[in-house]
Amino acid sequence: MKAVTTTGSERPTPDSFSISELETPHPGPGELQVRIEAVSVNPVDTKVRAGHLKPIDSPITLGWDACGQVSAVGPDVQGFKNGDRVYYAGDVTRPGCNSEYQCIDHRLVAGAPDSLEPEEAAALPLTALTAWEGLFDKLRLDEGSQAHQGERLLIINGAGGVGSIAIQLARALTGIEVIATASRDMSRQWCESLGAHHVVNHHDLVNDLASQGIDQVDYIFCCHDLNAHWNNMAHLIAPFGGIVAIVETGDAPNITDLQSKSVSLHWEFMFTRSMYAFRPERQGQTLARLAGLVDAGSVRTTLNEIMGPLTPDNLAQTHQRLDDGHAIGKLVLTAIP
Repeated sequence: MKAVTTTGSERPTPDSFSISELETPHPGPGELQVRIEAVSVNPVDTKVRAGHLKPIDSPITLGWDACGQVSAVGPDVQGFKNGDRVYYAGDVTRPGCNSEYQCIDHRLVAGAPDSLEPEEAAALPLTALTAWEGLFDKLRLDEGSQAHQGERLLIINGAGGVGSIAIQLARALTGIEVIATASRDMSRQWCESLGAHHVVNHHDLVNDLASQGIDQVDYIFCCHDLNAHWNNMAHLIAPFGGIVAIVETGDAPNITDLQSKSVSLHWEFMFTRSMYAFRPERQGQTLARLAGLVDAGSVRTTLNEIMGPLTPDNLAQTHQRLDDGHAIGKLVLTAIP
């Protein structure tokens, strides 16, 4: 099979990626073989490419967001058959989906939303799982239209991939007031279209909130550099509030800043379940629930732009967009030509 592989590079260029001929993987026990129809690119792809997670000593296949059709079913798999369209994020410790075929633990997989095209579905899994686990497993929000009435959730970097779906999930499944940060007109409009009650500028966060009569929030979902926003978060979070963070930091903030308010700080890393085999079926179940919300019209895809077919040039351009830090929503590529 064909795959787009990389030997790593600090900055993405067309030379960072190449087409390789690899042996087509065959599903083992509990696995599905999927013929890839569309993939999306996430910050984790750029970090692995740059060698920030571990050194790259041989060509590897990136990509941990996919939609495709089941092409073979391994032993001990129930609930899937050849031809099923599925979507998933997968396991960062195994070869990714930037290829023609991929084998994946069926517990991490769900049927793709019927109402979406493959490109629209591929935009969702990794960020939706991150947002869902952050909101409901870590911050422990309750579901229901009356749940958390009178409380506020601040989402920092609301127009990014995770922020875009966190806004929607919070609005669709709870009664909480959702505040998102965005600094550009396009980003503000995007967050408003997803249902944010307020959109504020993170460059002057405390003052911008104060101008709208908001001096504290009950929960914070930080989808950006923790240190860059730490002082603002420590100032804004309410007593007994909760903060969830998803971006690693080189220098640990002073967590004692949260002590007097009895604030809890949570880390969310979507790959924890697959890396440690910790109830991985929860991710397949969550994606199945998400598919129902999408098909019911409660949540929409966060696809913003299709970057073309999966080629070395197009993949390099997509990585560059993410490295530049100005992407809104999700960037998706169609199958290898």
